[in-house]
Amino acid sequence: MASNKTSGVVAMRYASAFVDSAIESQKSDAIEKDLQEFAMMIAGSEDLKTFIKSPLISRLDQQEAITALSKKAKFQDITANFLALLAQNRRLSMIDSIIAAVTKDLAARRGEVAARVQTAFKLSPDQEKALQDALTKAVGKTVSVHLDVDESLIGGMVVTVGSQMIDDSIKRKLERLKIAMTSNANNNAPAKNVANEN
Repeated sequence: MASNKTSGVVAMRYASAFVDSAIESQKSDAIEKDLQEFAMMIAGSEDLKTFIKSPLISRLDQQEAITALSKKAKFQDITANFLALLAQNRRLSMIDSIIAAVTKDLAARRGEVAARVQTAFKLSPDQEKALQDALTKAVGKTVSVHLDVDESLIGGMVVTVGSQMIDDSIKRKLERLKIAMTSNANNNAPAKNVANEN
């Protein structure tokens, strides 16, 4: 538990320093786009996931590979240098937490509320816009939406705004129903026993 908390603090420190530099360079929008693209690359490649998480790969190899990847993806210099620094400091394995912290920090500085949305299928641009408008209206602040596809949801979506979860997933409803039924069955057990004894 303490380890997770420490990792979260480290991720926020890296994210905050990176955001400060990006704002100073007037490239905050560009670096956010770079990191979102990098996150999609990671999500779509098991080899890349293994590469950035493995402690067996040397920091020099990670640094050189990430620099080459950044160049190929045409990331901003500031983003490429940041990712190379993470590799040098053996922090690349924390990239998911760092990207999330950067996104949250940028949203906060823009006066936005970040929302993470999990859907059973990829939304169209029009659906994304409609969802963002609906959440903005519901929350009362501009909402920055970050989408993840989770096919195991079966249907509906799970929206997390800050620490509040708005759950509209059939899977979650079925899980809650199962828990409720199990609970009721346990609660009714003594009554059945009493009835049988009589």
